[in-house]
Amino acid sequence: MIFARAERRTLRIAGGLALGGVLAFVGAATIVLLGHAGGGSGAPLFDTYIGRVAQFTLMQAALSTLLSIVLAIPVARALARQRSFRGRVWIIRLSVVPLGLPALVAALGVIEIWGRQGVVNDLLRLAGLQNPVSVYGLAGILIAHVFFNLPLAARFLLAALDRIPPEYWLSSANLGMRSGAVFRLIEWPVIRRVLPGIAGLVFMLCVTSFTIALTLGGGPAASTIEVAIYQALRFDFDPARAVLLAFLQIAVTAILLWLISLLAHPPEEGMTAGRAIRRFDGRRHRLADGLVLVAFTLFTAAPLAATLASGLAADFGRLALDPLLHRALLTSLAISLASAGLSLAIALPVVLVPRVAEAGAAGLATRLMGRALPAVGSLILLVPPVVVATGWFLMLRIFGETGRFAPAVVTVLNALMALPFVVRVLEPAYRTHLSRTARLALSLGVTGWQRFSWIDWPALKKPFLTAFAFAMALSLGDLGAVAIFGAEGFVTLPWLLFSRMASYRTADAAGIALILGVLCLLLTLPSTTSERPTERPGSDA
Repeated sequence: MIFARAERRTLRIAGGLALGGVLAFVGAATIVLLGHAGGGSGAPLFDTYIGRVAQFTLMQAALSTLLSIVLAIPVARALARQRSFRGRVWIIRLSVVPLGLPALVAALGVIEIWGRQGVVNDLLRLAGLQNPVSVYGLAGILIAHVFFNLPLAARFLLAALDRIPPEYWLSSANLGMRSGAVFRLIEWPVIRRVLPGIAGLVFMLCVTSFTIALTLGGGPAASTIEVAIYQALRFDFDPARAVLLAFLQIAVTAILLWLISLLAHPPEEGMTAGRAIRRFDGRRHRLADGLVLVAFTLFTAAPLAATLASGLAADFGRLALDPLLHRALLTSLAISLASAGLSLAIALPVVLVPRVAEAGAAGLATRLMGRALPAVGSLILLVPPVVVATGWFLMLRIFGETGRFAPAVVTVLNALMALPFVVRVLEPAYRTHLSRTARLALSLGVTGWQRFSWIDWPALKKPFLTAFAFAMALSLGDLGAVAIFGAEGFVTLPWLLFSRMASYRTADAAGIALILGVLCLLLTLPSTTSERPTERPGSDA
């Protein structure tokens, strides 16, 4: 027993409220979608447009995943081999930046580098090529997705390579193994085990990517399912078409989550004496690895530098006097603070009630709740925010209140969107903490608020703050739910940035992008750079 009776009762009440609230919120949207499924323009259930949208969604996700994985393998191998050069830690930290950057800000950076007037096309014109690269359409979506997912895949692969027992490298050096043999016999078996899970995650992120496809798609020919839902509501106002697409998106995400659950397996750990990692093959590949890391750094840093340069060139004096920017900033901050707090409030029973349910004296209702809450914590992965927002938009439109209640709906949606991450941060930290302190605290009679303030908070402050900061950053940069409700009376920073980009006010858009990007990076980077990546003294390059 790790909780007192009063604590168990409080957690059961909190778990019931969290479970009922999330199911009611998502369920109400689903019921409204079902209610609108029969109406509409009389179009066939699955016409060529829906088929084309579904095909493009899967195709761009497959290509983005393939490019991200293929490029991530040499980057991860280079970082794993070259362990002692000073810039390694900064390259790894640079790979964290896209994870904390709003998709809309990154899209603006991609346009600055790869657009018609961008750096790449300028260099191509100097080389005598007359047909510039078009950043809109499939090419732009692929570039932006690789910008986000290549660093993510490289970090996962690097973590897998760092788990290889150091004795393997000593044996490979003693046997004189060349690069091909090292990859085939040592690195590839490790990469092969984690590759399906990484590819599944990247594919899922690309299928549900709304902002990138909306910004860089360039038209109906390059629309994903979620963008088609947005267009069906905001431009065509065809609720039946939007509902069909919403259920198609749910079906796609459900199949993907099922496949990921089949493909993802915990990595196998080799036997090791715990000695420091020391690679002996780094010196032979220093030039090739250096070229790979330079190319990776340029690809990742160029959009960030372009966004920074264009943002600094904006007229901040005029922007500072813009009342619409003031309102958007205050709205975004208020929504992000509320959604982060709500996400933490839901996450605590999701994390703790299953621990109560593990006790032998737990009742049937508690055990059922303990099984249901973890699934509810990931429900937003099955029913994406754009789909839930569509249901609530249609519901609120019946009462003519889409603008009045939009901030509340977006706040709850952002909280649910951040919930899987918050749970993944808090659950292992709480599990370790409870195994160390719970029984001692209970034996001393330290329970309730005293237990939290005296024992839990000092030990769990960092994961709590990390989860809160990332939840805020996700909410600040979200455009998906806001795009469904966006109107004159409800403006956030991402929606204002998108509006300025759509109206070709590029200078204002650059300034807003810089403000939004800095806010999100200030929230996410401290927690990701406080822990130094694995660099062992005495490693040999």
